[in-house]
Amino acid sequence: MARSLSVLLDGTPLLGARTGIGRYTAALSEELVSIPEVDTRAVAFTLRGWRRLRHVLPYGARARGMPVAARLLRMAWLRSDFPPVELFAGPTDVVHGTNFVLPGRFRAAGVVTIHDLAFLDNPAELAPSDRGLPELVRRGARRANVICTPTAAVADAVAERLDVSRDKIVVTPLGVNPAWFTARPPDDERRARLGLPSRYLLFAGAAGPRKGLDWLTRAHDAAPDLPDLVFAGPGPFPRGPRRSQTGYLSDVDLRTVVAGASALVLPSRDEGFGLPVLEAMASDVPVVCTDIPALREVAGECASLVPYGDVDGLAEALRTAVTDPHAVATSASRRAHAANFTWRTCAELTVGAYRLASGRH
Repeated sequence: MARSLSVLLDGTPLLGARTGIGRYTAALSEELVSIPEVDTRAVAFTLRGWRRLRHVLPYGARARGMPVAARLLRMAWLRSDFPPVELFAGPTDVVHGTNFVLPGRFRAAGVVTIHDLAFLDNPAELAPSDRGLPELVRRGARRANVICTPTAAVADAVAERLDVSRDKIVVTPLGVNPAWFTARPPDDERRARLGLPSRYLLFAGAAGPRKGLDWLTRAHDAAPDLPDLVFAGPGPFPRGPRRSQTGYLSDVDLRTVVAGASALVLPSRDEGFGLPVLEAMASDVPVVCTDIPALREVAGECASLVPYGDVDGLAEALRTAVTDPHAVATSASRRAHAANFTWRTCAELTVGAYRLASGRH
C-alpha cells in the first residue's frame, strides 16, 4: 500500500460564485478525499470569510484559514517564502496552489496548477489587484517541485515561456461530471424563468476580453437566419437584438440550458482547457470553437474549429451546426469522447504529481 500523503490545497477558489477554477478545485477536492492514502486539507487566503471554507469543502477535508488579505500575501510572496503557509495551517507534505500562485512554504513540497498563460499575453487586461501576477507565476513556476497544467498545449507553452523544464510539468486534464450525460433540455417553467427563447445558440462561461465575444456577435449579426444568442455566466456581455443573458447559473440550471441549446460556441482567442466544450458534447450538443492548440487537443475530432477572427467562417460553422447537428460528429462519438475525461483520472494524475514533488513516487 502507498504511503500516506498529507496535502494542503489552496481552497480560496471555492469561496463565492464558482467559474472554471472554482469548479476544478471543487471537483479535485471531492475526488482527493475518496483516495485513502491522501489526507486532504484546504486553506483560504482571505482576511474575512475564510471560515466559510469549512461549509463548502467535501466531507473528509479539513479547513484551515490564513486570515491575511490575499493582496498582502501576494506582495510578500513576490519577494520571499514568508509567511510560509505552514505557519497557519500546520505541517504538510505538499502544498498545492490550485490557482496559478504557489504559496510560500517552509518544508513542504510545492505543486502549482497553471491553467493558461493569458495573463502573459495581455497583461493590460488584468485587474489592478492582479498586476503582479505575471512575476508571481514566474517565480512560483521556478520554485515549484512540480507544475500541473490541464493540457499538453499549456504544458509546452509553460516550459517555453516560463523557462522551466518540461520534465517537471504533469498534464492533469479536467473531467466531466457524470450528470452531464443525462442532462435534458429545460421544461417550459424553467425556460420561462430563465428567459430562454425556443431555439438558441449558447456561450457558457464568464465574460472577458479573451473570450472572443465581439467576434461572436459580429458573426451572429451577419447571419440573421441563426437562432438567438444566449450568454450564460457572469457578465457583462454584449447587448443587442436577438441576444439575452441568464447571469450566473446553478449547476442544475446550467446543465439544462446547455442541453437545450442548438449549439454551444466557445470563440476564445486563448483557453487553457475549455471545459464547456466537453460538457456540451456529453449533453449531445454540437460544438463550434476556435482553432487554437488547447481547444484542438480537448475537442479532438468532435467539434467544428474556426480560425480566430474569421467572421464568415464562424457564421457558417454555426449555421451548419444548427441545420445538420451531426455533420462533424455523431451523438455516440461526441459522448464517447467526453467520457474519456473524468475527475477521478484528474485526481489520480494530480496525486502522482504530489508523489513526484515529495519524492514518494
